[in-house]
Amino acid sequence: MFAGLSVVPAAGIFLAAAIAVWLAGLWLSDTTDALERRFGFGEALGGLIVLAIATNLPEVAITTGAAISGDLGIAIGNILGGIAIQTLVLVALDAGIRGGPPLTYRSASLVLVLEGMLVIAILVVVVMGHFLPRMLFVARVGPAELLIVVLWVGGLALIAQARNGLPWQAAGNAPGGQEVPRGHAAEMRARSAVAGGTARVFGRLAIASAVTLVAGLLLEQSGEQIANGLGVSGIVFGATLLAASTALPEISTGLASVRMGDYQLAVSDIFGGNAFLPVLFLWAGLLAGRAVLPEITAIDIYLTGLGILLTVVFVWGLVARPTRRIGPIGIDSALALALYVLGMIGFATFAGSA
Repeated sequence: MFAGLSVVPAAGIFLAAAIAVWLAGLWLSDTTDALERRFGFGEALGGLIVLAIATNLPEVAITTGAAISGDLGIAIGNILGGIAIQTLVLVALDAGIRGGPPLTYRSASLVLVLEGMLVIAILVVVVMGHFLPRMLFVARVGPAELLIVVLWVGGLALIAQARNGLPWQAAGNAPGGQEVPRGHAAEMRARSAVAGGTARVFGRLAIASAVTLVAGLLLEQSGEQIANGLGVSGIVFGATLLAASTALPEISTGLASVRMGDYQLAVSDIFGGNAFLPVLFLWAGLLAGRAVLPEITAIDIYLTGLGILLTVVFVWGLVARPTRRIGPIGIDSALALALYVLGMIGFATFAGSA
């Protein structure tokens, strides 16, 4: 689309598209919350799947554009690097809490632990899928990509069942956590979004979806030109700036949930998005006509390991519930931030020597 475009105008397009993704992402979040509350489809498995796709449209658009153009590296980097960056969003949400216990203490719930474990299980399959033969696929579907989808759907079903109650004290919720019920923030956003009626909500959803899809394609195409102009690999660009730009809506909606005291929803949105992203490998494979996971490189596996490591830190925080803070964030957030910085230093070194 932008073949021959220099770095500066491509960067301008990229910045404009990132802002569009951010603003449209907020609309998507509000309208999907409103539709879920009005029609109750989010309580069913099919509804959870629809909500996951709708709230991750930027990544869907980027993966689609990259697969069609044949540049799977930028799609792979965006998915795996996006998981690490989106997990790091929890540090920003923790910093948004003014005083008192940190985020994981307030949000502690066995359901969130299950969600975090689902992310880890899916990422383990990503690593395993790399070692399968490239020719092992049927009808453009590789076995590892298919297993990821099965794990995701099955995990959603089990988590949805767990939300209705666990055989633990307080249904798996720790004492001294958030005071409002989970979903309170989404309820407040939904009430605001439905002020104009159902037709207005569907109109906003359609506009936000269209803007997000177009902006996502512009991000991928302009990002490819920036990477080429700077001599940076698509994997590196996709794992850093591109992944950070698509995480902007999660930061905004997460901070809104934290301000409303719905800490569990803020953490759940991050884990839920991270569990969904690897599902896009199946979509990329269908478009590209081949299994994707056998093509991931050592640097992609490195990013996958970083995502697993950061998720383990926050799952530990949800179970151990540390109360100590280091500056404005909890000790688990500080550990995750330090590991991410060290991980990205290693990533830069790895990428430079590759």
